[in-house]
Amino acid sequence: LRLMEFPQQQKPAGDGKIVYPPGVKEITDKISNDEVVKRLKMVVKTYMDMDQDSEEEKQQYLGLALHLASEFFLRNPNKDVRLLVACCLADIFRIYAPEAPYTSHDKLKDIFLFITRQLKGLEDTKSPQFNRYFYLLENLAWVKSYNICFELEDCNEIFIQLFKTLFSVINNSHNQKVQMHMMDLMSSIIMEGDGVTQELLDTILINLIPAHKNLNKQAYDLAKTLLKRTVQTIETCIANFFNQVLVMGKSSVSDLSEHVFDLIQELFAIDPMLLTSVMPQLEFKLKSNDGEERLAVVRLLAKLFGAKDSELASQNRPLWQCFLGRFNDIHVPVRLECVKFASHCLMNHPDLARDLTEYLKVRSHDPEEAIRHDVIVTIINAGKKDLNLVNDQLLGFVRERTLDKRWRVRKEAMMGLAQLYKKYCLHHEAGKESAVKISWIKDKLLHIYYQNSIDDKLLVEKIFAQYMVPHSLDTEEKMKCLYYLYACLDTNAVKALNEMWKCQNMLRGLVKELLDLHKLPVVDILIVTLVFPENLPDAGKAQDFMKKFNQVLGEDEKLRVQLEMLISPTCSCKQAEICVREITRKLTFPKQPTNPFLEMVKFLLERIAPVHIDSEAISALVKLLNKSIEGTADDDEEGVTPDTAIRSGLELLKVLSFTHPTAFHSAETYESLLQCLKMEDDKVAEAAIQIFRNTGQKIETELQQIRSTLIPILHQKAKRGTPHQAKQAVHCIHAIFNNKETFFIFICQLPLSRSLNADVPEQLITPLVSLGHISMLAPDQFASPMKSIVANFIVKDLLMNDRSVGNKNGKLWTTDEEVSPEVLAKVQAIKLLVRWLLGMKNNQSKSANSTLRLLSAMLVSEGDLTEQKKISKSDMSRLRLAAGGAIMKLAQEPCYHDIITPEQFQLCGLVINDECYQVRQIFAQKLHLALVKLLLPLEYLAVFALCAKDPVKERRAHARQCLLKNISVRREYIKQNPLAQEKLVSLLPEYVVPYMIHLLAHDPDFTKPHEYEQLKDIKECLWFMLEVLMTKNENNSHAFLRKMVENIKQTKDAQCPDDAKANEKLYIVCDVALFVIANKSTACHLESPKDPVLPSKFFLIQDKITPHHSLPPFMQPKPAPVLGAVNKPLTVPGRRIFTKTTTASDTASNTSTNSSPLSSSSINKNRLSHCTHSLIHTQRKQCFRQLRDFYMSCSNSNAGTESSESRAQENNENPVIKNDEGKKVSSDRTARCRPEAA
Repeated sequence: LRLMEFPQQQKPAGDGKIVYPPGVKEITDKISNDEVVKRLKMVVKTYMDMDQDSEEEKQQYLGLALHLASEFFLRNPNKDVRLLVACCLADIFRIYAPEAPYTSHDKLKDIFLFITRQLKGLEDTKSPQFNRYFYLLENLAWVKSYNICFELEDCNEIFIQLFKTLFSVINNSHNQKVQMHMMDLMSSIIMEGDGVTQELLDTILINLIPAHKNLNKQAYDLAKTLLKRTVQTIETCIANFFNQVLVMGKSSVSDLSEHVFDLIQELFAIDPMLLTSVMPQLEFKLKSNDGEERLAVVRLLAKLFGAKDSELASQNRPLWQCFLGRFNDIHVPVRLECVKFASHCLMNHPDLARDLTEYLKVRSHDPEEAIRHDVIVTIINAGKKDLNLVNDQLLGFVRERTLDKRWRVRKEAMMGLAQLYKKYCLHHEAGKESAVKISWIKDKLLHIYYQNSIDDKLLVEKIFAQYMVPHSLDTEEKMKCLYYLYACLDTNAVKALNEMWKCQNMLRGLVKELLDLHKLPVVDILIVTLVFPENLPDAGKAQDFMKKFNQVLGEDEKLRVQLEMLISPTCSCKQAEICVREITRKLTFPKQPTNPFLEMVKFLLERIAPVHIDSEAISALVKLLNKSIEGTADDDEEGVTPDTAIRSGLELLKVLSFTHPTAFHSAETYESLLQCLKMEDDKVAEAAIQIFRNTGQKIETELQQIRSTLIPILHQKAKRGTPHQAKQAVHCIHAIFNNKETFFIFICQLPLSRSLNADVPEQLITPLVSLGHISMLAPDQFASPMKSIVANFIVKDLLMNDRSVGNKNGKLWTTDEEVSPEVLAKVQAIKLLVRWLLGMKNNQSKSANSTLRLLSAMLVSEGDLTEQKKISKSDMSRLRLAAGGAIMKLAQEPCYHDIITPEQFQLCGLVINDECYQVRQIFAQKLHLALVKLLLPLEYLAVFALCAKDPVKERRAHARQCLLKNISVRREYIKQNPLAQEKLVSLLPEYVVPYMIHLLAHDPDFTKPHEYEQLKDIKECLWFMLEVLMTKNENNSHAFLRKMVENIKQTKDAQCPDDAKANEKLYIVCDVALFVIANKSTACHLESPKDPVLPSKFFLIQDKITPHHSLPPFMQPKPAPVLGAVNKPLTVPGRRIFTKTTTASDTASNTSTNSSPLSSSSINKNRLSHCTHSLIHTQRKQCFRQLRDFYMSCSNSNAGTESSESRAQENNENPVIKNDEGKKVSSDRTARCRPEAA
């Protein structure tokens, strides 16, 4: 109901004369302003005292009421006059309600606009007239005087002016009453009117726009409160506004159209009910074709869904699902915005994590680097706030990205995981349950050290020093952290950590070499330009920076002193920090915003500075170990058993004894280690001995008490300890004591006189180990005496006799515990032979020849040297492995490598095709380790070619990785060592090809060189090696390979030069190799840069050799024109050309239709002619083409006959390979390489 109505024409009482209150004279324009104000104040008081029931007074002062609305008052320039008149008018509307005394619409409009203008006086609360302004506002709000304007046609103008005035004057000096009256005044207009026009709505909404909101916070609060109060009325108007702008695109309806998304956000924060009808419109905009428009809507909805108390996702599921769909938007910025939103959503709405997980999973594999990066940031930020906010699956996405192809993404993932580990595992901020949840982080971070990138390695080192074992902790806390971390790491993480310390120690050694070079007249720049850059990020720039650093070192002696102190074995952790700070300070000048040179030097200093380990740290570790031994440590609280803590603690000390031996030199440390030697745990005692071996060089001269206690223990371990303890004890004596020969003689007395009894093999193993290592370490004293023992006991009595009958269960491999003591003794006897020979390092007595013949005989007899059939198959496997490993070990010594015959080399290499999976696996690993350290001659790399025959794809994949690693190591070695150019024949990987060809030509399975299956095996073996060798054509190496193979065809087999069949097989293998090379490379026809050198041990070079037919008669081509034969498509109807049927278990095969040299369906005429240009006779050319056709047809016929593979399984008898017809596949060598269960 409205309080005011327009009455009929009212007339003043009497004759129209204006009646003033008693004591008030007439108010005209003839008097002064002060007098007007004085008289008006009395009028104001009169009206204030009147109420609606004073009918007589109302009639009496009607004329005055009309007079006060005259232009004289409404336009009066004096603000005091205007204020008093406005107060009178407000009271008049109150007194005459519900009938206003003014009948003219224009007059009413003028009056209300006049009153509105006076309300601006509310702005200054310190004004003397503020109370009158407040009275005016209060009167208007209480009476709801403005409601009379609803009947005016242009009332909207009045309301707009009123709202603008109130929003502009409100400020933080107003009390709650002022705000309340303003609110009452405006809300009554909205709620009791017929609707809110767009212009009026704009005056409210404009206060919500961020720019205005920041200018006048009180106006924002007033608008916010007003909207909350009038939500039911104003919601329809708001919906209409957004509908016109969002759906109909009518941006001209309001000046606020460009701020719609900001307004929606603010309105949602005020009251979601205001947007009840607007949300479906947003769903429509989410599907817009304009990417920028979708982006704007996504940004808005991200704020709405992610707001702390928002329930929009649960209340409006269709809109939520539509929003989630934008995670897969084609527009990159949209996807990026969605990922950024996920962080706030996870933190504010954990219940939505399940919905987000699947979408974040897809985005974690997004092709855009920035999106993958932000997925990690999103998950990590949520996890840092509360680990319970991120589930295991989300953390798994971060774990995956630690192997991302982009360094920025990998770095973010690694650093994020490190921060979580430090917060929840190191500081235990969320209890043990959270620590257990992410306990895998420590292992994963250290595993990354296996990556090839130096950036990854450096970051792992930084993470270890700052997050896993923070170097800022005090020594005891730091070592406790390291002690229990090491105990909880998995095997691979432990290896990675050990490798990290090893690399840092190696780099310290390089810095020491550099400093030593500066003491010489001329500094060799090679170590600076080649070695150091490999250990720093961005090798190209690092090389220049290291040259500069080397120059600075040469000029600054104080810098060299600081650096020498830093890498000194006696440098403490605190001293290291001071040195790093001083060196950095010296290199900081002149100061620059960015100093790449200084950053590179910091990388170097961080790697070489001993921030964790010094004498004090080792002492703290030993104390922790003692507590674990005594049972007083916190082992159980840290999640490890005391036994695990002791064993891992000693392993940790053992590793540190390699890298920081000087830090162990104290009586207290050695006393604790002596206690460990007396423990029953064999592993603990073994580790303690090794620590003494690595660190005890000064024990004999400086710690006599430790020496006197240690000697009998070492004697006892060498005689009656485990084989590993015996080995370490002998080496420990050799490393520590000067009169080592005396101690060795004392050890040997008992075994020589009493223990060498082959009938009691259990007691033989330890003496054999000790004797072997003693004879290797002290050959001058023990080489000769050992000869009779070797001949009479080791060979004759032990190896040539089988005293016990083995288990006939048919298994090819058993666990170490199940191996018979006699076989274990024989294995150690073989190792003793090798160590004895390695100690002598000469073959003057021909002992090496005899030993090699013995080992060869063991391989030929498949491990059963006596051929009495007493030994079990599993024991035979052990002996074959020992024999093959022994030949390989002897080959590492040049004097013995020279006497190993090609036949013995072939026997050794064939162990990699042994029928037992474990033998193949262990032998391949030993072969790889020796080759990668450049200990074995190049010819042994050819053995990996035989791995192409391995029926287990994992073994083939492993062999290929070994090849890649070895080839990479050799190429890198040649680059870094200029002197290596003189030894290219023994280092260049391409020189493995002659050895491979010779090895394959003498493969026992290659008996019928004209049969398809055997030729196919040869091709696979050749391709297995050549595919890796020919990855790049460096220095025209492909032509070099072709030339090398062609040269071999001009030689004879030095192993049997007069054997026509052997030479024929050699030439056939060469033909296949040429074909493989020609099809792999189009550059092989170029001139070779150098003339290859062939090993005379394997190839007999002839002045002139008569061409041989390399192919069988049935493979000879039919007479045909040369051009016709070349250009004819080489296809077989209905068959695919040279493809191998790929089964599910064969996906890791090294051949494929894209990379195999035998995969093309036709051969270009030029390639064919280039490949065969060295063949003199036309008949040889025809044979070569026929060989090509034969392989192509064989490949097609083989498409359906690929033998299935099965992973070898331990302790199960190996099944026999069968072809598709179910028949056994025969071989001249008995079951040389069967698939079996590993």
